[in-house]
Order: sequence, then structure tokens, then C-alpha cells
Amino acid sequence: MKLFRKNIDPRCAYCQRGQQISETDVMCVKHGIVPVEHHCRGFHYDPLKRVPPRPASLDTAKLKEEDFSL
Repeated sequence: MKLFRKNIDPRCAYCQRGQQISETDVMCVKHGIVPVEHHCRGFHYDPLKRVPPRPASLDTAKLKEEDFSL
């Protein structure tokens, strides 16, 4: 998965014209206070505002000693 992919879903949470003010609201230069999921035609992607999903953690409870021997 790429961090800077081109076909990103537009959301005000990571638009360069918006500033997140709470977990659910964004202050937009064009439209004022809008929900995080909102987007408009003036969307400009800012990759530094987007937080990528956390990687999956390793479940060590299912591992056995035989898994590490040849």
C-alpha cells in the first residue's frame, strides 16, 4: 500500500484547504465548519495530513516451537 497514491478518496480531513478542529469537524477555507467525511470540488490532497492505517500486529499466541525449526 502506498502512502502517496494518486487515487485517494477525497475527504476534508486531508485537504490542504482544511484544518481539523476536532475528531468529527474540519474548518474549511471555502465552506466553514464541515464534517471530516465532506469534500468539495476544491479538494487539494495534502499527503502530510493523512494518517496511514496501523500495520497488523503479530499474533504470537498461535506460534509453536516447531514453526521455528528446520
